[in-house]
Amino acid sequence: MAKNKKAVKPATEPTNLKSEQLGQFRDDAGGRQMTTNTGLKINDDQNSLKAGDRGPSLLEDFILREKITHFDHERIPERVVHARGSGAHGVFKLYENQAAVTKALFLNDTETETPVFVRFSTVAGSRGSTDLARDVRGFAVRFYTQEGNFDLVGNNMPVFFIQDAIKFPDLIHAVKPEPDNEIPQAASAHDTFWDFISLMPESAHMVMWAMSDRALPRSYRMMEGFGVHTFRFVNAEGVASFVKFHWKPLLGVHAVAWDEAQNISGKDPDFHRRDLWDAIESGNFPEWELGVQIVPEEDEFKFDFDLLDSTKIIPEELVPVQRIGKMTLNRNPDNFFAETEQVAFHLGHIVPGIDFTNDPLLQGRLFSYTDTQLLRLGGPNFQQIPINRPVVPVHNNQRDGFSRQNIDAGKTSYSPNSLNNNSPEQVKAEQGGYVTFPERIEASKIRARSKSFRDHFSQARLFFHSQSDPEKNHIVDALSFELGKVKTIAIRERMLGILSLIDKGLAAEVAYALGLHVPQVLETPVNKSIPADANVEDYEPVQVEGPLTRSEALSMANTVKDSIQTRKVAFLAADGVNEKALFAVKEAIEAEGGAVNVIAPRLGFITSLNDEQIQADESFLTAASVLFDAVYVPGGGNSVASIEADPDAVHFLNEAFKHCKAIAADADAMQVLEATYFSKKIEVDEGVIVSDDTATLAANFIEAIKQHRFWEREKPRKIPA
Repeated sequence: MAKNKKAVKPATEPTNLKSEQLGQFRDDAGGRQMTTNTGLKINDDQNSLKAGDRGPSLLEDFILREKITHFDHERIPERVVHARGSGAHGVFKLYENQAAVTKALFLNDTETETPVFVRFSTVAGSRGSTDLARDVRGFAVRFYTQEGNFDLVGNNMPVFFIQDAIKFPDLIHAVKPEPDNEIPQAASAHDTFWDFISLMPESAHMVMWAMSDRALPRSYRMMEGFGVHTFRFVNAEGVASFVKFHWKPLLGVHAVAWDEAQNISGKDPDFHRRDLWDAIESGNFPEWELGVQIVPEEDEFKFDFDLLDSTKIIPEELVPVQRIGKMTLNRNPDNFFAETEQVAFHLGHIVPGIDFTNDPLLQGRLFSYTDTQLLRLGGPNFQQIPINRPVVPVHNNQRDGFSRQNIDAGKTSYSPNSLNNNSPEQVKAEQGGYVTFPERIEASKIRARSKSFRDHFSQARLFFHSQSDPEKNHIVDALSFELGKVKTIAIRERMLGILSLIDKGLAAEVAYALGLHVPQVLETPVNKSIPADANVEDYEPVQVEGPLTRSEALSMANTVKDSIQTRKVAFLAADGVNEKALFAVKEAIEAEGGAVNVIAPRLGFITSLNDEQIQADESFLTAASVLFDAVYVPGGGNSVASIEADPDAVHFLNEAFKHCKAIAADADAMQVLEATYFSKKIEVDEGVIVSDDTATLAANFIEAIKQHRFWEREKPRKIPA
């Protein structure tokens, strides 16, 4: 028997640094002066360098470039933001020629379908986070036009948290998991986010959107999209107009409840991904209409807000949205990584007839997107990845680099040249060569914010006052939940002060939920976010009351409610079910475009009242009410008795009612409803349909599903005066 060999000591012992040894690498910025990475003291970390306070950002801004470059390269390999996404291919078809305002060919041609690729995403979470986090949703569309790629890179909310791109790294650092413990994932309900927001009054408007139901979409297919920024259209005569882009879903704008969202995150964190994929696979192609708000150049200053301010909307009552075309998503990707993960959107991908404005958030994004793709996709050749290639030929003098796919023949790679007849040659404007709009600028180089950006609360107030009562309640609940997770009382109180400048009733309700009082003397949050040597008075927020007190377009209660197409309806059934009623209601729902799943105590087949075999699509173990839009209980004595006796089935109904969904039951299935907590409310609730006539039940049930939710079920609040 061999003797045990003596362990051989490695030539170099592994180093085990103790905490005190690591101390030399720690840096606590508390009480320190701000500097660049070269040690240069920073006077203004709030504003990018511009040509005048409303002018374009300047390339020489070394502070902005250092800050954003470092931010863009913080994480590998997933995106810093919008990491979790879903994509789909489709087409865009123009309704009417838009040559009067833009020379962009794809907006002048009503015959040709323009291919598109769309990526939807959450913003704050990692690739492994849930689809149902309370968050902004990315809505990025690439048009593969005959003049090159045009990327419309937006969100499902029309405004943003900040006005200047130099603050973007700070915003994302604040909302991401806290760096000491990497908690919480894909959530804004923590101290660092609300600390930042409560010191940035310019975020007030976006906070209202983020705390509303818009942050919890029912489906990617049921949310709006916005370009966020103000862009320019330029026509063939060189006349420019300002333009805001909108995507209007044909299925309407719908959301889920917050409690429901949390449950879905546990039951199916891929809920939105699966919903989009399944809809396209089943032929229920998602559709949106492209809308534009056009403002002539001469009307730039006619509003009580600044068109260059990305924390502002143009209310649709002031400038109606013209719907100019339709986008249809009709094909899922063949490979998630190759397409959805490697697609590289960029606001700088534009075509003749579309140009930028001096929005300082837009200007910074124009730098950031290329920079971040260089890191994520391994170098400057990311445009040669198939999903990023345009449908038109590409010719230039760019060569080599990591992952080069083109094999460039010939001797010359410079311009001008005589050896290749000066090819590739520049293109004249009249032949489609891109020419930047010649905006006249005469200004001093300065780090400043335009005074026209100082109204932070009027549109936040407009948004809140435009909501229905249930939507207002949800905003109160969202703020109460989020701030309830904040451990630092001073941050809660400071945020209550911000809310009081939006609506005193809103602030009072949130304060009551938090067990606090609205501060009588408000801390001026802007004091924390101005240049070191500035006068505070030059940065104090101002109050501007616009011409509107309400905007119907801002409330989801006013959305389209005329279809149940792709709505998922759960049928709760067991052995002995009345198959005639089940099939009749199923046929009626499917005829309207809805989808039916039979949920039974077990998988396999159930035997109906007349001995027919019915396939169970799910069991109560594998299904949950939060994954469906409505619930129906067909009759049949044995089936009804089994459903009533199953706690999971009763919970299924209770949860559906709690989340304000449509519920239907045959008259002889009433004993199931009587086992629920809402049994006493059935006769007065419009969303609960009970009938002994199957045709009547089916018709009324379909009308109820169209309403999406019956939010009035939620308890009204009793807030002390």
